Amino acid sequence: MVLEMKVPSPGESITEVEIATWLVEDGDYVEKDQPIAEVDSDKATLELPAEESGIITLKAEEGDAVEVGAVVCLINMDAAKPEGSAAPKAEEKPADKKVEAPKAEPAKTTYATGTASPAAKKVLAEKGISAAEVKGTGKAGRITKEDAVKSVPSMGTLGLGSRSTERKKLSMLRRKVAQRLVAVKNETAMLTTFNEVNMQPIFDLRSQFKEDFKAKHGVGLGFMSFFTLAIVRALKMYPDVNSMIDGDYQIKNDFQDISIAVSGPKGLMVPVIRNAENLTFRGVESEVKRLALRARDGQITVDEMTGGTFTITNGGVFGSMLSTPIINPPQSGILGMHNIVNRPMAVNGGIVIQPIMYVALSYDHRVIDGRESVGFLVAVKEALENPVELLMDGNPTKSLEM
Repeated sequence: MVLEMKVPSPGESITEVEIATWLVEDGDYVEKDQPIAEVDSDKATLELPAEESGIITLKAEEGDAVEVGAVVCLINMDAAKPEGSAAPKAEEKPADKKVEAPKAEPAKTTYATGTASPAAKKVLAEKGISAAEVKGTGKAGRITKEDAVKSVPSMGTLGLGSRSTERKKLSMLRRKVAQRLVAVKNETAMLTTFNEVNMQPIFDLRSQFKEDFKAKHGVGLGFMSFFTLAIVRALKMYPDVNSMIDGDYQIKNDFQDISIAVSGPKGLMVPVIRNAENLTFRGVESEVKRLALRARDGQITVDEMTGGTFTITNGGVFGSMLSTPIINPPQSGILGMHNIVNRPMAVNGGIVIQPIMYVALSYDHRVIDGRESVGFLVAVKEALENPVELLMDGNPTKSLEM
């Protein structure tokens, strides 16, 4: 019996996918549930498992766009498994190797190679040219006066290194991200407001409680729980930031689903922490860890990245000092975190070195006014600089035990 394997629906509103990579070859024997392909949708990259065991016949090429429900391969379930063979694992497929051109044997060099003669040195000095930019034609590569006279200042002349190029089709996910980012710039009135946060209070809390927190809950006490809960508080104070535009209507949400931008193997992904307003510090840290691991391992689903009422992105992990993050549509706001740098601050009339993070709020000015945007970011700053009173009800021990 031959089974026709069809493309399953990755999620609502997705009508086609792209065959990113076949993990098996035509004619291979595959086991049931063995990953046989990676497919790109406009929201995520997903693995396609074999529905039955047998010999596989591929019906689509890598890079093909196929509709949901279309047949992509056949599996002959009556075929016997070849003796002494095992189905190849996805990770065992050899990566494509670039063929490099054979390297030419380097010319023999001596102490004279690249050295300018006295006359040549004078000419080069007058022209402001380094001897390293001139190829000598004299004995053993010595730079002669004639070489110096003929030389001209380097203005982007071709070097001796590789100048190869590579043309690679963007994945469906990357193409969709590109379209959405351009649409945001063209279709929203996006502005960004900035502020700075003194992270010392959070540093002090983490130093005091992080070991007990990890021993009790099995996850680290990071910065993301403080930021998430500070944002939840600010969204309740400024509900316009937690809203979105739908045509001529504004949709306000009475819940806080926080999207967290994480870096995955296929690029940036934005899984969602549902109902963050109901989570404790432990709950947020556990969810961040779970979603980050699933994104890293390529197991994140479309449903886990759908929705969200506000987004947090942390460019600081890559060293970013300041940026203007782009809104994640149809949301109306996104907070950008950045690196933490020790900076001088005026405290009680004196200069003190404190760990400072710059934060940025990009927002859609069509639905959020300046008062709401600035007030929201100030509320986030206040909560982060006074977490014990504003995020922990004055009792950090109890808040971190829950």
